[in-house]
Amino acid sequence: MKKLESSLLNMTLVLTGVAVIMGAVLAYVNDLTSGPINEQKEKALADGIKAVMVSDDIVVAHTDTVKQNDAKGKELTYIIYQTKNAQGEDLGAAVESTTGGFGGDLRVLVGFNPSGDILGYTLLEHAETPGLGAKADKWFQKGEKGDIIGKNPQEPLTVSKDGGQVDAITASTITSRAFLLAVNNAYTAYKATPTDGETGATKQKEEE
Repeated sequence: MKKLESSLLNMTLVLTGVAVIMGAVLAYVNDLTSGPINEQKEKALADGIKAVMVSDDIVVAHTDTVKQNDAKGKELTYIIYQTKNAQGEDLGAAVESTTGGFGGDLRVLVGFNPSGDILGYTLLEHAETPGLGAKADKWFQKGEKGDIIGKNPQEPLTVSKDGGQVDAITASTITSRAFLLAVNNAYTAYKATPTDGETGATKQKEEE
């Protein structure tokens, strides 16, 4: 077999061939893994909704999207999971809310009862400093120093340093402010949603 002549053209052809093959392999692997990854995300969200609503007897009756502008005029998007029990009784809603924390986006899932009282919360995403801002996943839970469970953000929750009623995470005031802002915004979005869950987004989905 004749040895392939070393030339710029041949080198280019070989490299192109390798790139095409590797691209095909990566696409195949991505196709294999995307399904299980999406299933894990869906399960994590479903478990999160049960956790923040403090109930296993729960059904997501509607998933709505609400867009609102923050104090700086930036449009923010909230996903609201309206929930009911097996008997069809309204349990309130779990709301996804995102704000900018100290290290990046802070995405929170907050559960509210029909009156707007906080049932529970969980962090879905954050980039806060380990040992400091990352403590937000526990700090504001029931019985902890910054306990917000049972509070109603009709009057926005703020840290004590700003004259509020919530103790900030030690050495992480910025993260604490961002977290409480996410909770306050989640409450506002929840209260802006019609009680029957019939937002424009829901109607559009049903008509399609």
